[in-house]
Amino acid sequence: MASNDPERRDEEEAPETADDEDTGAHVAPIVRLEEVSVTTGEEEEDVLLDLKAKLYRFDKEGNQWKERGTGSVKLLKHKESGKVRLVMRQAKTLKICANHLVIPSIKMQEHAGNDKSCVWHATDFSDGELKDEMFCIRFGSVENCKKFMEKVESIAEDLGKNEEKESEETASAAGLLEKLSVGEESKSEEKSKDEASTAQTTEEKKSDDDKKPE
Repeated sequence: MASNDPERRDEEEAPETADDEDTGAHVAPIVRLEEVSVTTGEEEEDVLLDLKAKLYRFDKEGNQWKERGTGSVKLLKHKESGKVRLVMRQAKTLKICANHLVIPSIKMQEHAGNDKSCVWHATDFSDGELKDEMFCIRFGSVENCKKFMEKVESIAEDLGKNEEKESEETASAAGLLEKLSVGEESKSEEKSKDEASTAQTTEEKKSDDDKKPE
């Protein structure tokens, strides 16, 4: 007798399945993917700052701001040279939209009318050639914008102090070399005078000997 319950009827009519049956067959993958190591060029650098932001570049010809991309802006310090650079990549494509060194003369300024944005000038290399650019970056919060500006300015200040210290050390070393050089010249002159005096004395003695009667 057939059941009027749809769920029970489906169970009665459903054929037996062998989904759990192990056939022992082994299916090899059609394509074997091998692990590929990807390098970013950032392996020898330490991350000093990493924030999400949107970057703009000022187009001089069109006299307007143009969007460069949204992604992660980083401040990276090289482990050996100590140089710091600013790098920003687009979130999806990872294409570089900013890549330049942080130098002592860099100046960060708050963008007029927006305390979440700031602007600066830099010699950028993101397009494969050095170009003088003016950038504007916008963060999701005022705190992140301040953090970014303060960090860049702090790095620039430290670099300036290091350059000043190196310059003083170079000048000091040059002064020591100059003193040593002058001292060696004086000794050389004194030696020449002593040699000349000795030679003159010898000549005079020889002349006196020649004048003596035999």
